[in-house]
Amino acid sequence: MAVTVLVKEDFLNAQQWRCYIEQEIGFVLPDMQLQWLVNAVDHTAAVHQLTVAQLWTALPFNSELRQKLLDAVLIPESRFFRHIPSIQFVTERALQYQQQAHLNGLNTDNLFRIWSVGCAHGQEVWTLAMSLASKQMTNYAILGTDVSQRALTKARLGRYDDRQRHLIPQDCQQFIQPLSPEHAACKPNLYDLSTINQTSKTIQPQWQIAATLQQHVSFTWHNIFTQELATPSLQQVIICQNMLLYFRKFDQRDILTRLSAQCVLGGYIILAPGEALFWRPSNMRRIAHPQINAWQKISA
Repeated sequence: MAVTVLVKEDFLNAQQWRCYIEQEIGFVLPDMQLQWLVNAVDHTAAVHQLTVAQLWTALPFNSELRQKLLDAVLIPESRFFRHIPSIQFVTERALQYQQQAHLNGLNTDNLFRIWSVGCAHGQEVWTLAMSLASKQMTNYAILGTDVSQRALTKARLGRYDDRQRHLIPQDCQQFIQPLSPEHAACKPNLYDLSTINQTSKTIQPQWQIAATLQQHVSFTWHNIFTQELATPSLQQVIICQNMLLYFRKFDQRDILTRLSAQCVLGGYIILAPGEALFWRPSNMRRIAHPQINAWQKISA
């Protein structure tokens, strides 16, 4: 069964908390994650020495507590070079942008801007930085945003374990470096729900992103469910993959409309293959490509 006995016994309560999460960030958690949701609520309440009822009452007046709950509920998932055709597409567009700037005698400080929406622990952001740097690009800026503060903290550190290193191609291995012993010995996070009932040894990071890439990358908290902008800068490429599936279709449409407004004329939005196929915006055209789901902005 997807929903365990614990959730069935407290089904109305689980539904109440699921509605709360949707109200705050738009995510519609599937039934299979209701047990995780209940555990996250119980854990957050226990850490702050509250009952579940007290937690519910306190949330509207305590933004820090609210964020702790969101961090416990959300399950950031990503990996390096997850969808190589998308990475290659972005890299080619960036190189074309740089070449065109040189041909037109434009200021090379005019950055090629990329926004990774729902960046989780930062693997997609660092993947893009590695790919561009491997082509000797220097005039780029990559922004990673997420609604999980805990995920963003890990993304900024740029420290990962050897399972992740093996996903990085040989020509990009130059952009990683060993982690010093004092940084490798990380202490468990009190608020990390993944440590509860953990039966295996915690996998510690062994390496980190090289400093040469860090000047091109930034991470910031952003709730894509709201009207608030993540950045005032328009983007040449916006990547939003494997996140829209958590939203209702009408919310997906609103999110995509906001993303297209943040895209420069001629820029691109890249979604996961098969994602939001219902979308038919008048100001975007879908790129004919056999492996990626990309849209180009053709009018304001």
